Amino acid sequence: MKNYLPIGSDHAGFELKKAIIEFMTKKGYELEDFGCYSEESIDYPDFGHPVAEKVESNKDVLGIVICGSGNGINMTANKHQGVRSALCWKAEIAQLAREHNDANILALPARYLTTEEALTIVDVFFSTEFEGGRHARRVDKIACC
Repeated sequence: MKNYLPIGSDHAGFELKKAIIEFMTKKGYELEDFGCYSEESIDYPDFGHPVAEKVESNKDVLGIVICGSGNGINMTANKHQGVRSALCWKAEIAQLAREHNDANILALPARYLTTEEALTIVDVFFSTEFEGGRHARRVDKIACC
């Protein structure tokens, strides 16, 4: 499932999600779009939980969640034990989230990024590997159970 990508957004992230789907499809990813499917107001947890469940049940899968600020859908995803969702608004944060924290979901704040900025962040997140080493010890301490 290496080139499989679950993605979900609320209404504020709908347009950005469409651009990311087009971008990642061109890179050879098979996307599963968990919604939403319009700019009609909805509740972000309804679309964040399914993405998090896919990532949680598939160790080698990375996902993307998007909402207006990125916070609500990020909090939703992080309720899942096997998820380390990182709210990223700069490429450098996305890189460190992967390298040092082994983040497996990228949360984006749609209202605070241009499409170009978001696509750069997505590209960095998906092209960066976890460094392991001393970072693995720290990541192992994140889970509560």
